[in-house]
Amino acid sequence: MNKKKGHADKEAASKEKSVTVRDIARLAGVAPTTVSRAINHPDKVAPETLERINHAISITGFVPNLLAVALSRKGTRLIAALIPTIANLDYAETIRAFSKTLRRSNYQVILGEHDNDLDQEEELLETVLSRKPDGVLLFGTNHSNRCKQLLMATKTPVVETWGMTPNPIDSVVGFSYEQVGQTIAHYLYGKGYRNFATIFASDERAQIRHQSLLRTLAGMAGTCCDANLTVAPPTTPQLGRESFSALLDSGFRQGVVVCSSDALAQGVLIESQFRGIRIPEQIAVMGFGDQPYAAASHPALTTVSFDRHLIGEKAAELVLARIQGIPVAEKIIDVGFNIVERQTV
Repeated sequence: MNKKKGHADKEAASKEKSVTVRDIARLAGVAPTTVSRAINHPDKVAPETLERINHAISITGFVPNLLAVALSRKGTRLIAALIPTIANLDYAETIRAFSKTLRRSNYQVILGEHDNDLDQEEELLETVLSRKPDGVLLFGTNHSNRCKQLLMATKTPVVETWGMTPNPIDSVVGFSYEQVGQTIAHYLYGKGYRNFATIFASDERAQIRHQSLLRTLAGMAGTCCDANLTVAPPTTPQLGRESFSALLDSGFRQGVVVCSSDALAQGVLIESQFRGIRIPEQIAVMGFGDQPYAAASHPALTTVSFDRHLIGEKAAELVLARIQGIPVAEKIIDVGFNIVERQTV
């Protein structure tokens, strides 16, 4: 009985063993070096031989250890993207363009989420760098000193996005949040608005825009901006509805509501319709992001537009240039932004 049990245990252990290059070679009737060549340089293997090897890989479920191979060549062909939150559609479009551009050069993107927390970003970066990525994409320009030290110590090509700084860690593609706040203030002041309310997310990027807006308004004659709400991300239409209700309950009745996202602005529009408030005759609304639904809202939402796709594309080009040792003429790329005037202002 014990003999049978021992045999069964050995058989189970044998089944659990990973398939190796030698197993594939044996099944395909070739040398292990030919299997390695087929994995790494398929163009250098005869079509008939490659077909046999691919068939053996298919039926065994063999997964090549590409990481070990890449490391031996000083490159993993992996780029790490550290994103604040996957709930933000703006970030998703940038990541898609970034990934698509990199795939054309046979690089793949791995994604990590840090919830707008600098400590989590630092911990995530340490984990990511232990996997030896060829490059790193960061969102924003505010990172812990430890993050900066890690990237500089490992000499990993890095591009920061969705912000602007004269002193990037390596390179940066984005736009100035300070200028966004200033531009919104001047635009709305020029339209005749003097009474302002704000609903802004608490994350660092939104707050830079918020504080810039408030500072600019403070220097303009006759403005009032006492009704300001800060909300926790992610921003949603429901959060916009609740926040606007709170503003109305606090006594805000006339003026313009500036929101840190189109999602919050959409909630303001919905609550306005529910309460019978006329937009923009009684209260005007300003969003940020120019989401696809902004133009389709009723009334159509006035907002701030910027090229999320271009940010991702340019970021990928910068990372690739650094990896390949190609000199970069511009390490600081400002894609700019513009106000899209519709019917809510």
